[in-house]
Amino acid sequence: LLGDAMDGFIYPAKKIPPVPKSDTEQEKASQNVTSSKTTPASLSSDFKAKVVSILLKYSNGLWAHALPKVYQDAYQVKFPEDILNNLELLSDVCVVDYVSEVPRKAILYAKPQRCIDENLNVTEKVNRHDGVKATAEQQYEESKDQYLENITVPSLIIPSEGSVSIMVLELKNTNEVLIRYVGKDYSSAQEQMEDEMKAYYSQNSTVSPAQSLSVGQLVAVHAEEDAWLRARIISLEDNRVKVYYVDHGFTEYVESTSVCRLQKQFQSLPFQAAKCKLAGLEAFCDDPVLVKAVESQTCYKIFAVEILEKSDTPLLVLYDTSGEDDININASCLKALYDKSLELHLQVDTLYTNVRVTSVSSDGSLYCQVPSKGLSRLSEILQQLEDYFLYKQTSEFNVLVPFCGKICLFPSKGKWARVEIKIIHTRRALDVQFMDSGTVATVKVSELKEIPPQFLREVIAIPPQALKCCLADLPPNTGMWTPDAVLWLRDVVINCPEFSMKVIKQDASKGIAHIYLFAPENFPDMDHSINRQIKNADLWKHQKDVFLSVTPSGPVSTKAMGDAVSVLQLPSGKLEKSLPDAGREPSSAVSNTDMPPPLPLPKPGDLMDIYVSVACHPGHFIVQPWNELNNLYALMEEMILYYSRAEEKPVTIEKNKLYAAKIGDEWYRVIIKGILRNGFLSVYELDYGKHEFVSIQKVQPLLDTFRRLPFQAITAQLAGVKNQQWSEEASIVFRNLVEKKPFVAQIQAVNDSTNSWDRKIVTFLVDTSLPHIDTWIHDFVSQSLVEFSKGD
Repeated sequence: LLGDAMDGFIYPAKKIPPVPKSDTEQEKASQNVTSSKTTPASLSSDFKAKVVSILLKYSNGLWAHALPKVYQDAYQVKFPEDILNNLELLSDVCVVDYVSEVPRKAILYAKPQRCIDENLNVTEKVNRHDGVKATAEQQYEESKDQYLENITVPSLIIPSEGSVSIMVLELKNTNEVLIRYVGKDYSSAQEQMEDEMKAYYSQNSTVSPAQSLSVGQLVAVHAEEDAWLRARIISLEDNRVKVYYVDHGFTEYVESTSVCRLQKQFQSLPFQAAKCKLAGLEAFCDDPVLVKAVESQTCYKIFAVEILEKSDTPLLVLYDTSGEDDININASCLKALYDKSLELHLQVDTLYTNVRVTSVSSDGSLYCQVPSKGLSRLSEILQQLEDYFLYKQTSEFNVLVPFCGKICLFPSKGKWARVEIKIIHTRRALDVQFMDSGTVATVKVSELKEIPPQFLREVIAIPPQALKCCLADLPPNTGMWTPDAVLWLRDVVINCPEFSMKVIKQDASKGIAHIYLFAPENFPDMDHSINRQIKNADLWKHQKDVFLSVTPSGPVSTKAMGDAVSVLQLPSGKLEKSLPDAGREPSSAVSNTDMPPPLPLPKPGDLMDIYVSVACHPGHFIVQPWNELNNLYALMEEMILYYSRAEEKPVTIEKNKLYAAKIGDEWYRVIIKGILRNGFLSVYELDYGKHEFVSIQKVQPLLDTFRRLPFQAITAQLAGVKNQQWSEEASIVFRNLVEKKPFVAQIQAVNDSTNSWDRKIVTFLVDTSLPHIDTWIHDFVSQSLVEFSKGD
């Protein structure tokens, strides 16, 4: 019955062998068997001996239809199929027990060495046979269930929503990393199942070790610390069984007495041990140095992951989020391939000459290149790449799957440069850091190129040649660098071909060297060092602290409020262009008066697809038109590309005026609500409805080309509930229910205003995400209020 479709899994038929049938019983049974020309005498003794040898291994019996497969697997010879139609041909070497006639099911047993006592009471014999028959039927149903369960264990589904975490179990190489997903439907479900298995197998007195085991069989194993785990049998050796734990990903030998049949209720959860590949490490997947580095940093630890490709073996980037800063594990482990002979370690109290300053950051830190073996090797390999690409179509090397930590090539100033992807803004725009100059810039994905395979190991092996430094012994009250100080330092160092420097100390925790920097003609005169010059210059006075209270916004006006200063002029002067060919600014770029067209609002009773971007409480949340989101994303992408690559300009800051502001890694359209202390501004994001604080240095004029799309944020109030002072509990419930989610809005009322950011709608929200159920949010909020009132 099972042998033709079992795919190698053979299960015991029953536990109690039957009493051999009398000649009369066997004769009666044979009347129902299809006649055959083959007779018991015609079967060779060798064939019978082989059948007996098989049946002796199955003391609990073997289903007849499983015999051909077992026979062929054991002896590599096809089993005579006609024997299944006349099992009495085997009657002289085995007992044939017919469990049912339609369909015909039989269990085969090797004949005992001696017959059961002939004086056995006839009634007992009949009852014994009936009991055996009933047991066989029960065992058949259980075996059938076991077979079905083995082929219906669901496949593991890769998580697709929310943040994803995994635990690394082990790895053979970086293309075969064994992991478990962490979460409600994964590790938590597994823990619950294993608790239930422990309760079932430990407390159920009817549970006993499996009597017949086979390779490939799915079983329950009594493991260490009284745990019960799901496992697959790998091999059988006497009384020892080698098993693979399908949820934990390792193998071990156990005693056969520790192995039980896996019940059906424990086969609904997908096997939890899964494999993945680590992005960016594929070309070096078997490198022992790399494998050791990955193993030491990852095994039995939990990581946040970015899933780049979903497949049977998904492509992942791992992040360690346990510390203050997130660590990209893929990028960190790739450093193990650095050629140690090319690394440069700055020595304290050592003087270095012919130093080139390649970048100055807004916090005053510098990146420097020091002549070294690594820098010479880098120049050689980049020249080889230049020669290679002269005869190749660079489009062949377009980056198709960008991810943080990936190392690519970028054309800069007519040469190829190594860059590492740091932030991905959109499908088109991302931030990269030039590995050998330290500069951070926003570029288009289409500008990046893959490193040709034949150059990959050499390019990766060269450590970054930009060393992070800072000027030593500046006054402790310097605080945040002013724009004037940054500009002064950039003007001095970027245009000078070389410097000398002295290392004062190393801060290993931050990876930064404290240095004194000298122009060649001033070395080693400390009084004429760059450090002393910038310290003595009048560059550290911040603008006078100004505070303007944030009042409800009225019509846009340039009028100052009272005697307070409402205009702030930033220092003039150009900043260094991160990249060549920055976008050209239209002639109307400085216009601050043109407003975008107002966003058309629906009428009361209309339906509208919306997305909730911010939710404070039912009385105040922000919605965006769903059908305009793609246009908004495209606009922000263009803003990132423009402002990240254009020259910074002197900006006149005025309250209630429109600007572009960099908040986090994105650029937003904002209106200034207030000018605060220490050079910070209070702004309102006109497309997302959020209030933020931002440094004046991160504000730029809003170009006319970025004013064409209507502002997308619409202030809203939930209809169907009484407006009130919302409790913290109700606000949290509402926020978790609606924020960052799409809904259908049914408009109840519209309150228009001159300024688009002051307009407001009162609307019902309907969740239509479930197939046949629409959820009205106001009903849920009302029910929650009742529950909260009961709690009070």
